[in-house]
Amino acid sequence: MNTLILILLLSFTAQITPNHHLEKDKKAVEKVADHIIANTSHGFMSPKTDQVFASSGNIPAKVPIKLISPYTGWKYWNGVMYMGMIALGKTLNDPKYLQYVSHNFDFIYNNLDHFKHQFNSGIHNVPFSQFYEFHALDNCGAMDASLIQIYNQDHKPEYRKTINRAADYISHGQKRLQNGTLVRDHPFKMTLWGDDLYMSVPFLARMGKLTGNMKYFDDAAHQVIEFHHYLYDKKEQIYYHGWFSDEHAHSVAHWGRANGWIMMAQVELLRYLPKNYPKRDTLLSILRQQIRGIARYQSKSGLWHQLIDKRDSYLETSCSAMFVYGIAKAVNEGWVDSRYFPVALQGWKGLLTKETADGQIKDVCVGTGIGDNLNFYYTRPKRLNNPHVLGAFLLAGSEMIKHDEQVNN
Repeated sequence: MNTLILILLLSFTAQITPNHHLEKDKKAVEKVADHIIANTSHGFMSPKTDQVFASSGNIPAKVPIKLISPYTGWKYWNGVMYMGMIALGKTLNDPKYLQYVSHNFDFIYNNLDHFKHQFNSGIHNVPFSQFYEFHALDNCGAMDASLIQIYNQDHKPEYRKTINRAADYISHGQKRLQNGTLVRDHPFKMTLWGDDLYMSVPFLARMGKLTGNMKYFDDAAHQVIEFHHYLYDKKEQIYYHGWFSDEHAHSVAHWGRANGWIMMAQVELLRYLPKNYPKRDTLLSILRQQIRGIARYQSKSGLWHQLIDKRDSYLETSCSAMFVYGIAKAVNEGWVDSRYFPVALQGWKGLLTKETADGQIKDVCVGTGIGDNLNFYYTRPKRLNNPHVLGAFLLAGSEMIKHDEQVNN
């Protein structure tokens, strides 16, 4: 009798455990996404008087103005968040998340002309200023990558015009080395940032899919291969944050989020790349190499450190979310062996310990340039719910839910 009861209990546990994880993961991701939606207001505010304006057409002349909600600004971190929202909506088959992104873009485009006039007259501290500025990948890559996904649904000509402008800038306007590798002109001329792989490749991959033009896939693949060449540390098996072409030298740090940007860029490219693309095996090899390296540095908590190879630096959630997304996506798509899924799972469990009851994420490193000493990275502030974590968390959660569903099936 006792044996029979034990068998029945084990059978019951086997049936409910996957569903339990699925529901738990859904609730965790929905809580973060719903917190974003609940804290998004579509309007403007005077920083001097706190007067609120529903649209730019109601704002008196020469009144300083700001967005009520940071989630409606034209910022690269919002582009990543929008891609996370879209992915979550598709994973859960819930249209509200896609509608949220579509509504935000409607709000932006309905108010662009007013602030464009101010910007062109020399007043540059205006909402959506990065939309009007075209001197960095940060200003177009991630936001326009998410815009492509909305354009695929809405087909608005003004969206396509913006997308084409971004494609022209990334292909012809951004500084490059002689071999075509994307670089920045600061803090020193022709500096290669690991961050820029994400600020270019996801857009190029989507542009290749949108247009059918292989030149975008070729450029994206070239960037992944060359960034790997310049930034990969063969000894430590992780990436440096940057490379200075004037000194032919690496920057000092193996910064967590830079490594995260690189991994996310790779899986975004593989997601859209044609199956028979000639360099696909090379790209897969680079991704597998990074995943093996990153797995070596995971902490007991499941999270990764601000400086990946420095265990006395703090545990940081944005890079951890990026690694969970990249590894889980790679496993779900069959790009890496399933033996790596426990790395993503432990990382996900670690992230959930950093989620607050109301759906915010703790211990996020703020925006960070390339530092010339390790103390710069050690002492970067960590904040609650800094926007750098949000998109990566939503993307990671979507892949964890997909894996849960595969287990259930």
